[in-house]
Amino acid sequence: MSQQLISRSADLRKLFDDGYEVSIVSGHLVVSNVPYVAGDKTIRRGTLVSVLDLAGDQTAQPSTHVMKFAGEHPCDKDGCALKNMVHSTTRENLGDGLVVERTFSCKPTGTGRYADYYEKMTTYAAMISGPAEAIDPTVTARTFAVIEPSDEDSPFNYIDTASSRAGVAGIVEKLKLSKIAIVGLGGTGAYILDLVAKTPVREIHLIDGDEFIQHNAFRAPGAITVEQLRKRLKKVEHLADTYGSMRKGIVPHPEYLSVENLALLDGMDFVFVAIDKGELKGAIAEKLEADGIPFIDVGMGISIVDDALFGVVRTTTSSPNQRSHFTTCVNTGATDVDDAYRQNIQIADLNALNASLAVIRWKKLFGFYGDLEREHQSNFTIDGNVITNSHFHEE
Repeated sequence: MSQQLISRSADLRKLFDDGYEVSIVSGHLVVSNVPYVAGDKTIRRGTLVSVLDLAGDQTAQPSTHVMKFAGEHPCDKDGCALKNMVHSTTRENLGDGLVVERTFSCKPTGTGRYADYYEKMTTYAAMISGPAEAIDPTVTARTFAVIEPSDEDSPFNYIDTASSRAGVAGIVEKLKLSKIAIVGLGGTGAYILDLVAKTPVREIHLIDGDEFIQHNAFRAPGAITVEQLRKRLKKVEHLADTYGSMRKGIVPHPEYLSVENLALLDGMDFVFVAIDKGELKGAIAEKLEADGIPFIDVGMGISIVDDALFGVVRTTTSSPNQRSHFTTCVNTGATDVDDAYRQNIQIADLNALNASLAVIRWKKLFGFYGDLEREHQSNFTIDGNVITNSHFHEE
């Protein structure tokens, strides 16, 4: 992906052709091996790092003049810190082993924006390396080093610049799981896929035997065409094709999960369960708990009362730290505690909410979000707009 982006973007290609050590790391543009003078007057090498703005597979005009830097603060040839570009000193983990210690600010004259990344990176490189070149004219950031093309492990078909722009690329790495499964790709399951597909999970396994038919179009993300509906594809095949435009690793299983094929869940790092068959949920829970796999079960119960919809949206988590509550909160065929969630009224916004609550809880489990309560059960009540948490992490 990095080599393609460099070859298709004139500014990055010019940087590379001029001998700069250019790479794309965790959605950032990186120029390595830039010489600078340290406080002790010695010449060292640092790394310039810029947030990337992209238009598909090519660069766009940089939206910010700020530059990140890995290294000590650059000095002049006498060891005095360069002060004209000081911005902040903050250590940031940008992901994929890329760590910076400070940021610089040098706004170009005129519009205040650099024309392209060639202008931005070479401007900063010249400012930083100038004093080093004054001490030793042979040092340069234009090393013409041979850079081997890397076999990147990103599941995406294009670079995730949303995370890098938000400054959370290092935190997103916590979601680099090998395999997760979504059981049931109806309304809620499809929205779970929509959200999880935008994370760096390597494989997302979709398990559902239903066809994607007309009513599904009104409670799933996106907009399906009449021509697509006429094909009567399986839900998992339609969704794998749709999200395959964005990423790799969508694995469709066009079959219903049953007690006979629970092996489909073998080796998963996490499972989302979005079906309404209580007895099967019990078998799924038993297997996943025995295998030590965390999972989330979702459900909702909506009723018509006085010509309006009332109900509850439920999110139930089961992790190695808290399992005992599951059969008291979810119908597994042995009790009727989940009857309130088994009616078949489904509304797209509630499906999306149920999916969002489930994915937020999943991200909490893996440290993406802070988690003070560590709740394993939450109910959203529609009429009161209230979320009630219970069954907290067992010590």
